[in-house]
Amino acid sequence: MRILVLGQGKTGKLVAEVAAERGHGVHVLDERENPNAAALTPPFVTGFDVTIDFTTPEAVVQNMRACLATGGKIVVGTTGWYHKLPDMRALAERKQGALLYGTNYSVGVQVMFKLAQQMATSLAGAGYRFSITETHHTSKLDKPSGTALSLAEMLDRGADSKLGVAIDSVREGDAKGTHVLEAVSQADRLVLTHEAFSRRGFAEGAVRAAEWLSHRSGCYDFRDVWEQL
Repeated sequence: MRILVLGQGKTGKLVAEVAAERGHGVHVLDERENPNAAALTPPFVTGFDVTIDFTTPEAVVQNMRACLATGGKIVVGTTGWYHKLPDMRALAERKQGALLYGTNYSVGVQVMFKLAQQMATSLAGAGYRFSITETHHTSKLDKPSGTALSLAEMLDRGADSKLGVAIDSVREGDAKGTHVLEAVSQADRLVLTHEAFSRRGFAEGAVRAAEWLSHRSGCYDFRDVWEQL
């Protein structure tokens, strides 16, 4: 399979390495080589089976438009753009392209989402208050993280109501990503933590998502399909 990786940051570089390890042909475009998606011409995009984007909230929407307009397939690991999701979904469906997006491609985090929903189902009506703390590297642009927002959404799903969960965002050093969910009552405290030791889990999930998406069209949330990979 031919994979185009957009973004040469720490995660983008690792995505390219993992894709090559899994036997795929890989081409990487840095943001400086692709200003305003200028490099993503139809002849160029159609030379790849799937594109994987780990760029920035400012760049990703134009990248998606360029890929999907050709009927291409794109896996998006960038967050901070979801206000544009209805437009991107409509474009993918209109052009018979494929979009797979996710706030986090780690399998461990996907399990955490399921556990968070279960915690809210069991505890929200029993006097527990929920809070989330997320810690990332200082160069992460969006705050709070997409993963933290997804955790809050899963709590709302579990409680079947809007809980208004407080999210505390910390930016320090080269932190790979830690998310802590606390449920506190007058009697006790329950803590659920996911700590990433490296970015490899994100990269492997994104490449496996690209392999899955290569045979499909439509719009998908990684939370809904990760168990199929």
